[in-house]
Amino acid sequence: MDMKKMSQDCKRASIMLAALEAEKKNTALAQIAEALGESKPDICRANMLDLAEGKKAGLKEPILKRLKFDEQKIDAVIDGINSLIKLPDPVGKILEARELDKGLILNKVSCPIGVLGVIFESRPDALVQISALCLKSGNGVLLKGGSEAKETNRILSEIIAATAKSAGVPDGWIQLLETRADVNEMLKMNDYIDLIIPRGSNEFVRYIIENSAIPVLGHADGICHCYIDEFADSDMAVKIVVDSKTQYVSVCNAVETLLVHSSIAGKILPLIKAEFDKKGVAIYGCGRTRDYISAETADENSWKTEYLDYMMSVKVVDSLDEAIEHINRYGSRHTDTIVTENKQNAEMFMSLVDSANVFHNCSTRFSDGYRYGFGAEVGISTNKIHARGPVGLEGLAIYKYKLYGTGQTVDEYSAGRKQFTHRDLDKNCTD
Repeated sequence: MDMKKMSQDCKRASIMLAALEAEKKNTALAQIAEALGESKPDICRANMLDLAEGKKAGLKEPILKRLKFDEQKIDAVIDGINSLIKLPDPVGKILEARELDKGLILNKVSCPIGVLGVIFESRPDALVQISALCLKSGNGVLLKGGSEAKETNRILSEIIAATAKSAGVPDGWIQLLETRADVNEMLKMNDYIDLIIPRGSNEFVRYIIENSAIPVLGHADGICHCYIDEFADSDMAVKIVVDSKTQYVSVCNAVETLLVHSSIAGKILPLIKAEFDKKGVAIYGCGRTRDYISAETADENSWKTEYLDYMMSVKVVDSLDEAIEHINRYGSRHTDTIVTENKQNAEMFMSLVDSANVFHNCSTRFSDGYRYGFGAEVGISTNKIHARGPVGLEGLAIYKYKLYGTGQTVDEYSAGRKQFTHRDLDKNCTD
């Protein structure tokens, strides 16, 4: 596979894609959704091959669950595409408008980033979501999914590429990488790729950063927390914790550590333990946790672990401050939630916890681009620049400055013959 040619082709297509009309992009997305629906039998057959290979290789059940791409999941990604079509085009928006002088107008206008290199886990639905978001936002994309999903990813990318081309989208905007060697080559393509988005462990993200000159939008571990405050409603707390942990255990927004205020621990922990026993969740608890319920012994590594499985770390704390300090020390700045009826405590938690997503009285599983109304997401960024949290359409757009003049020169202003007005304009009416 010639990575340089793939990158060049994608770059060339991305330049034309950036100027594609919103209507044409939406038409292409609608046709992609239709093609995916019509191709369900072929997609499911390809996925069965991947699942069979995965079972033969001894993949764990949570990974196989992520890998599975049946009709229900195909319908879900089609729904996601249809939701995306309804969203406003993120390209070409006038974000700011300013008159520098009469007849000299500066506009700050949204535009695509360019070419993205996205490396994601063994979730075929992620390929559809990412490629749809890139098409809608006018970005070219090089995709590398987990090798376990090789057959499924291949047929999905072929359907998307062929359908988009027939709808008038520039050929080459989507490219599929299939080996680790491809990834290493991609990291060298800084002349053609504008942003790398890796989804994986902290170690993996660090490896990408250290081995490429291309900017990286990191999506690392999801060590998410739920803190049950002393003023929590017990029934609500149990409901939220169980959903946060078990609704889908093998995803980055599943909760991994439970913190419980000491004044409510004796009441709430047995209730949670009873529900977890039904679900098969193993608990690793601190000494005080084990005073109330039977659990494995938690150690320092427990607080740093993203299980992605039916396991959870539990710690009893004496205050809101202690909970916040623990989260900011051990968390991955992904998603953390507080269960409390005390609004002041909730606001303090949400202000002081240094994470991309902070919640009050709801499950961490809401941390998701589709649930936020973004259509989908390319990942959840824990960075503090450009984009943070679920990265949807807005996170895939940047901006440029467009200056419209009528013959002005800098010398006229330097010599004092003309003066700047620097007057802000209504960005919706810049004539």
